[in-house]
Amino acid sequence: MKGGEDMLDMEINYIAVLVTAIISMVLGGIWYSPMLFGKMWAKEMGWNGEEMKKRQKEGAMKGYIVMFIGALVMQYILAHFVQYTDADTFMLGATTGFWLWLGFIVTIMVPNIFWEGKSMRAVSINVLYQLINLLIAGGILAIWV
Repeated sequence: MKGGEDMLDMEINYIAVLVTAIISMVLGGIWYSPMLFGKMWAKEMGWNGEEMKKRQKEGAMKGYIVMFIGALVMQYILAHFVQYTDADTFMLGATTGFWLWLGFIVTIMVPNIFWEGKSMRAVSINVLYQLINLLIAGGILAIWV
């Protein structure tokens, strides 16, 4: 793509954005489940079983709604970057997702270890979830034109 006019005339596949946002939510549900990293993540956050139940009861629905809106926005922006880079294969889309992950997710989340006192393990779980999320979504968005 050359010039600003091309960037304004992009056609985003909204169905692909919606599907990748749903995939992101499903991936998060699996990633943070007790089957994978949920117990370890909760422990690293300093949450016991009672704290988890309390948090789920008080704000689960709001949290899921906000997460889904965030996933939609992330996938929508990723779709733009996939087009900016002319990624047209799964691998090229995943590569675009990787560079966005490295440039934005890692650089924002890793300082939480130092500034917010988060453990390396908790931050790693979150950062790696976002890596997998962006690799898959970038790949899908690239091939689903």
